[in-house]
Amino acid sequence: MKVIDIANSLAPDVKQKIIGIRPGEKLHEQMIGIEDAPHTYEYNGFYKILPAIHNWSSDPERIGNGQKVREDFSYTSDNNPEWMTSSELTSWVKSNNDTIGRI
Repeated sequence: MKVIDIANSLAPDVKQKIIGIRPGEKLHEQMIGIEDAPHTYEYNGFYKILPAIHNWSSDPERIGNGQKVREDFSYTSDNNPEWMTSSELTSWVKSNNDTIGRI
């Protein structure tokens, strides 16, 4: 979700002031960069970046049933295909209200 959508979902009556991006802030998170694509494999529900050292990223035993990602693959928040909706967040908060904030 976008931060503004979270704010609107959790506190719809609160006045907001958009101040823009500050020094050091970024708009998107990068989990897997294109430079890691040659060593990245996709599995059911997760990715694995294998070390390039000792050719571990081409070791069938380490790869297992993973599928090599595209050469230009990256996993970043700006190319995420799945987004939580405001109603999904509201529902999640209601169903987890007893455990939110507990360690």
